[in-house]
Amino acid sequence: MDIFRTKSVEQSIRDTEAPEHQLRKRLTAVDLTVFGIGVIVGTGIFVLTGQVARDVAGPAVAISFVVAGIVCGLAALCYAEFASTIPVAGSAYTFSFATLGEFPAWVIGWDLILELALAAAVVSVGWSGYFASLLASLGFELPASIAGEDPVVNVPAVVIVALLTAVLVAGIKLSSQVNLILVITKIAVVLLVIFAGLFFIDSANYTPFIPDPISTPRVEGLQAPLVQVLFGIQPVAFGVIGIFSAAAIVFFAFIGFDIVATAAEETIEPQRDVPRGIIGSLAICTLLYVGVSLVVVGMQKYSSLSEAAPLSDAFISVGQAWLATIISVGAIAGLTTVVLVLLLGQARVLFAMCRDGLLPRRLAVVHPRFGTPARLTVLIGVVTMALAGFVSFGELAELVNIGTLFAFVLVSVGVIILRRTRPDLPRGFRTPLMPVLPILSVLACLYLMLNLPVQTWLRFLVWMLIGIVLYFAYGYRHSRTAAPWQASEE
Repeated sequence: MDIFRTKSVEQSIRDTEAPEHQLRKRLTAVDLTVFGIGVIVGTGIFVLTGQVARDVAGPAVAISFVVAGIVCGLAALCYAEFASTIPVAGSAYTFSFATLGEFPAWVIGWDLILELALAAAVVSVGWSGYFASLLASLGFELPASIAGEDPVVNVPAVVIVALLTAVLVAGIKLSSQVNLILVITKIAVVLLVIFAGLFFIDSANYTPFIPDPISTPRVEGLQAPLVQVLFGIQPVAFGVIGIFSAAAIVFFAFIGFDIVATAAEETIEPQRDVPRGIIGSLAICTLLYVGVSLVVVGMQKYSSLSEAAPLSDAFISVGQAWLATIISVGAIAGLTTVVLVLLLGQARVLFAMCRDGLLPRRLAVVHPRFGTPARLTVLIGVVTMALAGFVSFGELAELVNIGTLFAFVLVSVGVIILRRTRPDLPRGFRTPLMPVLPILSVLACLYLMLNLPVQTWLRFLVWMLIGIVLYFAYGYRHSRTAAPWQASEE
């Protein structure tokens, strides 16, 4: 069984030219950077900051953001080289197919399905929290059963996913234009948070900056970080260990730059513009994250921060309810762009897998009018609505992180392999310090993975096992890279 058969870079590019599977090239470097900022600046600032500072890291959550940003930066340089060399939809899936083979590519594609679908659901739940907070500030209380801390069905989250699915079906340029308007709105609000919040900082809230480590229910049993279990360390929150555990969680906040790579096939000059979009968006967002986290933990004691809407509630705590309303508007705009781009990335990864025959090819047909994979986009929207409506936020966020880190590991390994096996390929961007930097990326990602809870690892392994069964039951036999008598069109 040739499960490690590879797909040449040349064949990947030729596949993009088939009329029924051809995406329209409409995006520029500015579009890609805005997409990157649109998806990165969101949950990390508007939702996760309060939860992680309160439960895991304390005021030192700012350091956790720096650690996570460095790890992402290492992986981003690897993604930039790949995306400039293989400007094809699919991101890490496509890169792995060209270097590691079909089965590893399937594994990473299945992993990306987990990452992007769950991430979109997580962020839509965060969007719902801020939407409910905004309505409450205007005197309209939504029933707890549809938008509270533990709703029966999270109706606002379901509705926003449905609306954004319709936008994505209508075309990539429309999606880009909607994203640009919303990104400008949320960046303005983020800067307002930083500069307005400076006037309400109480330096006493920074003490202790790194709280003493303590054992809490948050890190007991299957919720303990795997690294602490493996090495017999008493599971604790806070302290130096808490900083790295928090980094593994707030890592979720940086998910997005890799999605820029999924849009390479729809970019006018991908060799030049995709690396710019990836690196530029990550650098801008890291600075914003550190600034906001320092301001928020300075305004309100970390132990009192809100989980659902920490930024707006921090301003309410200092008597600035009007600013809280503005922040809620910015958060709604910000989280809307995150959901939009996550759904976009998910559709492009599945599109590439279906086009290769690993999933039904009929799903990869491009809409004749809109030029988008409309069938896949609608299917993804329905699944995401179900997840957002019924599944817990915290459990999803950590499962997304492990999937993303795993993808980063394979991309970092793959860029070394492709540099050695195909040195002849034109590269619009070259990862510096090869192979040292990709190796550092692998080690850093693996370390953050070890800081995720045991239960997250167990759920991840179950998902991977399901994917392996599906590959051998369907994908292997229908793959277009198989011998003619093995491949079949769907």
